[in-house]
Amino acid sequence: MKIKTKLTFGVGSLFLMIFLLAALSGWYVNRLKKDTANILTANYNTLLYAKNMLLALEEIPVEKTAFTSFEVNLDKQRKNVTEVGEQQTTNAIAKHFLQLKDKPLDVTVVSSIRKDIALLMEQNMTAISRKSILADNTAEHAILVISFAGALCFIIAFILLVNLPSNIADPIARLTDSIRQIAGQNYKERIDLQSGGEFTELAASFNSMAEKLEEYAESKLEKILKEKKRIESLVDNMRDPVIGFDEDRRVIFVNEEALRITNLHKDQLLGRSALAVSEENDLARDIFKDLFLPAVNREKNAIKIYADDRESYFEKDVIDINVLQTGELEPKLIGQVVILKNITPFKELDLAKTNFIGTVSHEFKTPIAAIQMGVQLLENEQIGPLNTEQLTLLNGIKDDSSRLLQITGELLNMTQVESGSIQINLHATEIQPIIEYAVMANQFAANQKNIHFAIEIAPTVKSIIADNEKTAWVLTNFLSNAVRYSYEDSVIHIAVENIGLKTRFTVKDNGQGIEAKYLEKIFARYFRVPGSKKGGTGLGLSISKEFIEAQGGEIGVESDYGAGSSFYFSLRSVAPNEK
Repeated sequence: MKIKTKLTFGVGSLFLMIFLLAALSGWYVNRLKKDTANILTANYNTLLYAKNMLLALEEIPVEKTAFTSFEVNLDKQRKNVTEVGEQQTTNAIAKHFLQLKDKPLDVTVVSSIRKDIALLMEQNMTAISRKSILADNTAEHAILVISFAGALCFIIAFILLVNLPSNIADPIARLTDSIRQIAGQNYKERIDLQSGGEFTELAASFNSMAEKLEEYAESKLEKILKEKKRIESLVDNMRDPVIGFDEDRRVIFVNEEALRITNLHKDQLLGRSALAVSEENDLARDIFKDLFLPAVNREKNAIKIYADDRESYFEKDVIDINVLQTGELEPKLIGQVVILKNITPFKELDLAKTNFIGTVSHEFKTPIAAIQMGVQLLENEQIGPLNTEQLTLLNGIKDDSSRLLQITGELLNMTQVESGSIQINLHATEIQPIIEYAVMANQFAANQKNIHFAIEIAPTVKSIIADNEKTAWVLTNFLSNAVRYSYEDSVIHIAVENIGLKTRFTVKDNGQGIEAKYLEKIFARYFRVPGSKKGGTGLGLSISKEFIEAQGGEIGVESDYGAGSSFYFSLRSVAPNEK
């Protein structure tokens, strides 16, 4: 039997029984209502009229209107005759009432009327008793019939509840499990549903589909293997080292270039986890360390590897392979690929550029110094007085030569940073001389804008482990920027405090501040905040960052746009046993 037929038959039978139960209930309730109404409208009214006639009969000797009341109730009784013998009794009452009208004081007539009324009431009481028994029988019969119909409805509903869900859900569950097997490429899966109906047809269609998929998979296997070999050949012939991993960070392929630069064999890599290989090989540890980090936290620094009989530089790129599988809603990580791009030629060009800039900057110092010396001689009144226009031109030359000298110094510092030849001399250094040097270097510029320095040094701060020359240069640069961007008649705060095992220097100005979107770029080379009209090369903060980090410190900035900025750096404090 088909599922649709089962549902129609079962639900239809249940609906029919419920409808029959409702119809029987309504019919029996209507019968009970009629029986009750018959008692009330027929027998109860007769008893009421009889009572009223007895009351009027008692009042006849003293109340003349009693005859009228008796006659009115007698007329009502004549219209309400419903029981056997009631008509004769009513006629007897009427006959004796006519005699009473002629002889109002005849006791015999009054007694006859009372007997007639009593007989009338007895006849109706008997009828009430008989009709009550009939109503009870009707109620009992109704309970029996309705109970039988209700039990039949319950049996049908129970049968549907037990059989129908399993008849539908079990084949669906088996079909769902088989579909998962097919999705897992188990094309040998078959289902056998002998329940008949739609599910048997569905099982036959499913088995036909699985059989065709199995044939298709077997026919495509050779082509897939061919494509696999083609991809492996492409990877092996790539000039860049390439290493592939599965979702568990196990090496699944590696090309010859990667084997050559790591000096490892295939059997030392293929099928092994990145963690296990990293424990045995330092170079592999540097290459694989970013595999376990989120993409945003991966470093972009070049890796220096001794290859081709020289030091070579490779830029590492870790690519996460995410695939949105058929039927899925979210992409799933199925592996990672590490590509090492040989950037040695670019590094050599960059080094040549750095050496060129360093050489040119160094050569610029001599003519710039000569220009400044000539400006100083021209400013000397002993040589000869200058007019106003000449002084203006001379001041312009002086400012430009000072700016050229500053740019040259920053370029020389940058060449040291880029070439990796920064000479850091770490030793216990007093803080007070560093601050005094930086303040003195910027005092003249601060006085021109009537800016004051407020210095706050925590009592516990004494010395730090630092290169005093490089640290003083950074603090001087911070103060120079603070003076440049602060408003006139303002205060620049210099704070030094201990934070844990480090000493933190903070320079806070009251200038315009920096917008939040530029804070991450503020220490980049040549970066200047758009719209800034102040002077500067955009190298000072970049050099400061290199100097501080070379000493093992930290550098940063906090800014509330419109209320000023706070630049800070932290260096290791001198421990008590180091004094």
